[in-house]
Amino acid sequence: MTTGRLTPFLWTLFSAGGTIAAFLFPVHLFLIGLAFPLGWLEAPSYEAFRLLIQHPVTRLYLFALISLPLFHWAHRFRYTLYDGLQLYHLTVFIAVLCYGAALGGSAAAAYMLWNLR
Repeated sequence: MTTGRLTPFLWTLFSAGGTIAAFLFPVHLFLIGLAFPLGWLEAPSYEAFRLLIQHPVTRLYLFALISLPLFHWAHRFRYTLYDGLQLYHLTVFIAVLCYGAALGGSAAAAYMLWNLR
């Protein structure tokens, strides 16, 4: 299996992760970091939040919010090491390390979201 055949798929994950990081992270940071603590908006109750988290669409959303930016990071970090530091001789090792970390983080997120009660 060569990375050449995976390249379009990896670029798709990179772009989706960058889009999510650019558009959805700021909304979450604003709500959780400013709006709720400063009282600009009323924070949801624990019970309302728990019911929201139990919905499958919310879990899918949270999985995308966590996993796709991980692949964005992996792709960016891989090419930073490969092109920026010119570690051409470690191409396969760097790819396995970066994308393995993203897969591991995604698997951990999936496990945690699947087992929420």
